[in-house]
Amino acid sequence: MAWMRQVSDARHRFPPAIIQHAVWLYFRFALSDRDVEDLLAERSIDVSCETVRRWVLKFGRIYAQQIRRRRRRPRPSDRWHLDEVFLKIGGKIVYLWRAVDDEGEVLDILVQSKRDKKAALKLLRKC
Repeated sequence: MAWMRQVSDARHRFPPAIIQHAVWLYFRFALSDRDVEDLLAERSIDVSCETVRRWVLKFGRIYAQQIRRRRRRPRPSDRWHLDEVFLKIGGKIVYLWRAVDDEGEVLDILVQSKRDKKAALKLLRKC
């Protein structure tokens, strides 16, 4: 997380590294404020769940944008697979099409009411 833009620690009691770690824990592992508070307490960092909540609201979007900018999406492999699943949504049967490469990376998803060659080609063109 050293690559993240340093958070201004003006008006903050804790150093930016702790704030970044708390926000990262919250989003990365889908933890609650209290769970993050407990994990930080195990490391002898006394922070309230309300403080964690404020950090998440204030810095969460900034960190997410930085991660998205820096994350390089790996190129999909040359081999793709097309999966289809029948679903019932609102009482109507629809088809969920999913393009997956041979490493299991989901490339795209499409939900349609028709199941034909045209629908499959639409998804592949989209990828």
